Amino acid sequence: MKIGFTGLDLPEGKIKYQDEKLIALSEKDKPKKVAPFYAELIRDEFVQSEAIVIPATKILDLLIIDMEKLESRLSRLEDGDEKTLMQKCLANLEKEIPLCDIEFNDEEKKMLKRLDPHSFKPVVKIEDGLDVNTIITLTLEKADYMFFYTSGPRESHAWLIKKGSEMITCAARIHTDFARGFIKGDAAGFEDYMKCHNFNDCKAKGVAKLVNRDYIVQPGEIIEIRFNV
Repeated sequence: MKIGFTGLDLPEGKIKYQDEKLIALSEKDKPKKVAPFYAELIRDEFVQSEAIVIPATKILDLLIIDMEKLESRLSRLEDGDEKTLMQKCLANLEKEIPLCDIEFNDEEKKMLKRLDPHSFKPVVKIEDGLDVNTIITLTLEKADYMFFYTSGPRESHAWLIKKGSEMITCAARIHTDFARGFIKGDAAGFEDYMKCHNFNDCKAKGVAKLVNRDYIVQPGEIIEIRFNV
């Protein structure tokens, strides 16, 4: 995940996320490999970023860029839905409200995606002094992301995915073959998994659920995929 930032003294480049759940899983399962999540922090770059971090005192520096873009677009519009949308956006931006914090219907979201204003992406306003891990955590929450995990003697792996994702989407995140040949999924809560010897023990004790492709994976769950290709 690429996180743009400005006005902050943060390290640039790929930063390993200090994931307490993954650390606990790796200590328990002692895998040959551990695959953590890395965020990429990019200074003063918003176009390619998936989320933006900025001091609360400098939020106008970001919003003014959007105001100029939307005002330019508004000046070329006749009456209609898009003009109404531009006026709605500008009224909120003038109140220092980022576009990500405004309610839009599906059609409005489509129009805004075409224009791609910076503050339509998740914007995290922070105070100085927060550590990098906390900033990444706040950004993931703002962007509505979560982690699920796979773990065992071969590898403990943290997988980033949007909240509300179905099991089939998580299967595809691990490997396309898992989704293509999907049969069933098994899911165990983190606390339940930590109390069991391994995933087979979770199944034997009934704490791992056997689920279909449309099951909504919950934050922190450990999953296994049954597939046949």
